[in-house]
Parts: sequence; structure tokens; C-alpha cells
Amino acid sequence: MDFHEYVYARGPALLRLACLLTGDPHRAEDLVQEVLAGAYTKWHRISTADRPDVYVRRMLVNANISWWRRLTNREVTIDAVPDRRGGGDHEQAVAERDAMWRLIRALPPKQRAVLVLRYYEDLGDAAIAEILSCSTATVRTHAMRGLATLREDISRHRAPRTLGA
Repeated sequence: MDFHEYVYARGPALLRLACLLTGDPHRAEDLVQEVLAGAYTKWHRISTADRPDVYVRRMLVNANISWWRRLTNREVTIDAVPDRRGGGDHEQAVAERDAMWRLIRALPPKQRAVLVLRYYEDLGDAAIAEILSCSTATVRTHAMRGLATLREDISRHRAPRTLGA
């Protein structure tokens, strides 16, 4: 498969993975573009490997982690936009989903990558370990710690509901 065929076949999946890793569709597009530009220059070597998709996914995860390490790329988020009105079931669902993604984005990059690859990309421990260049035990440890942190944060941030609500 040449590079153009690969991008046509796997580009949407790579973009989806990048969106889940970054939490920002615009930055995800930049990340995929950056990774594919790097992969293009090495495509002959990548395409002769056993599983080029694993290699490109690893490049994507590593590029995302590297971006977070650069201090100049830290974004400041705010809790709420002051000019929006509250209420409504749809708004509540969106607010809960947004709160969950904030908690996921607060996880360390490796834990976030493991959870995204496991629950959104539906990959097994062996595939995740290959992508992240670590052991399957390390993958399970990152997943366990990430889920424990999310459970703790959710229980800490969840407001107690009243009987009438």
C-alpha cells in the first residue's frame, strides 16, 4: 500500500484517535497533519514493517505527549462561559460529558492514551503495549491508575442529589 492509499484508508481513524487524545478537534487535525508529514518522509521504511498502522499510531501518541511537554503549549481553561444560560436535559448531558472529558484530559498523558486506546479504539492490552512501546503489565497499570483517578474525581465532584430532583 502506498502512502496515499494508507492516508485515504486510515486517515479518518487517525483523526478520531487524535481528537480523543487531545480533546480538541482543531489541534487533532494539526497533530495528524504533523504526524503524516513525518510518516511521508519515512514511508518506505514504515510500509515494509509488519504493522505500519501500529507505527503511525505510536507516532501520533508520542507527538501528543511531546506537545504536552512543551511549556509554551499550556492552555488555560475556564470552568464556565458566563454568557450562557443553564437548564434543559440536553444541556445537562452536554455538561456531564464535558466534565468527564475535563477529568480525562487531566490524567497523565500515558494513562489518557491507554484509556483512549482501550475504550475508544477498542484495542487489547498487547496492541496498546506495542503502540506505547511498553509491557502489557504497564498498560494494565496505567489503565488501573487512570480509572481509579477518574472514579475518585467523579465521586469528589458529583453533587449530592436531593430526593425531589
